[in-house]
Amino acid sequence: MVIESTRLKHVHSDIRGPLYEEALRMEAEGTEVLKLNTGNPGKFGFEMPQSVRKALTERMAEAVPYCDVRGMKTAREAIVRYHLSRGIQHITPDDVFIGNGVSEAASMLMTALIGEGDEILVPSPCYSLWSNNAYLCGGKAVFYRCDPENGWNPEISDIKAKVTSRTKAILLINPNNPTGAVYAKKTLQNIAQIARENRLVILSDEIYDRLVMDETPFYSMAAIAPDVPTVTFNGLSKSHIICGFRCGWMVFSAPNGELDRVKDGVLKLASMRLCGNALTQLVIPDALADFESTKKMLVPGGRLYEQRRATLEGLSKIDGVSCVPNRAAMYTFPCIDREKFDFKDAGDFAMQFLHEKHILVIPGGGFDWTEDLRFRIVMLPEPDRITEAMEKLKDFLDSHRK
Repeated sequence: MVIESTRLKHVHSDIRGPLYEEALRMEAEGTEVLKLNTGNPGKFGFEMPQSVRKALTERMAEAVPYCDVRGMKTAREAIVRYHLSRGIQHITPDDVFIGNGVSEAASMLMTALIGEGDEILVPSPCYSLWSNNAYLCGGKAVFYRCDPENGWNPEISDIKAKVTSRTKAILLINPNNPTGAVYAKKTLQNIAQIARENRLVILSDEIYDRLVMDETPFYSMAAIAPDVPTVTFNGLSKSHIICGFRCGWMVFSAPNGELDRVKDGVLKLASMRLCGNALTQLVIPDALADFESTKKMLVPGGRLYEQRRATLEGLSKIDGVSCVPNRAAMYTFPCIDREKFDFKDAGDFAMQFLHEKHILVIPGGGFDWTEDLRFRIVMLPEPDRITEAMEKLKDFLDSHRK
């Protein structure tokens, strides 16, 4: 028997893991399952904006040949304009690499940056794309705590305590997945100071920066700390409802060329795959100029706003469940008081919930969080359907009280 690589030992993808496979088995047997496991708006009736549709249909012929390995120049120019508007300084189109989603961009960057035994500080809870890439590079993901009592902001003292001689980078996911948190300016300044003092690179996943609600201020990390070498990740999957297009990018910003060798490594990797999906890149300039189609989802009456309201109201009616309201994205990460219920752990809760109420959610362990019993809810169904799902959750928990 051929043995798999040892680098896969710690890799996990619970969002499409055993619970998801069980849901597919149930569906194959005729059971309807409400899948709240993944942020996939197109599956819940969201439609791509007309700006995207128009750009794609009118310019399709431009995507027939290979394009620049970094990405189409017009798309990279638009990305530069966008991030300059966010306060990032001194970037050019040559600092931008467009990938097949942030997933590919993250993989290329981590491969070029993280070597055998290197450590990267990643948040807990964490979207597993990042920790998995650390393992695949032969590195080590070291988890720092985000504090639910402080709006899920990273715990600065814990980050400081976990820096070692092998630490190479700090990862931020802001706005956050799975919590929906938006980090305070002071938090970002403190993290920048840790990076500054220890000569660390900052990786900042900001793909939800256009999905911020309640007029919550958002600060791009590279704008907060222009002197700290930073790679910023972003894309159109959620803000413009085109997950299947796989449209993401990364932007290098660093004074004095500190990231040039890493950028050269990414260029080699980008060249190996020839180019990113050119059809996808056609829509970037028009999409980034179209703020209104995204904004209308986030205000009272908009779908994301109303779905969040329905979710949080439903959770507030359940004794034994607490939740820090999300300020961005389409997720929240509620806590179940384990002393009041008969579940062994979050995985046991999620599997029984799937079997009894036919609703799929992801337990906290899928996001490297084991401190208490939590799960992620994806708030994408219509408000009435979300309300119904929260009522089913209440009935389910009532039947499992000690």
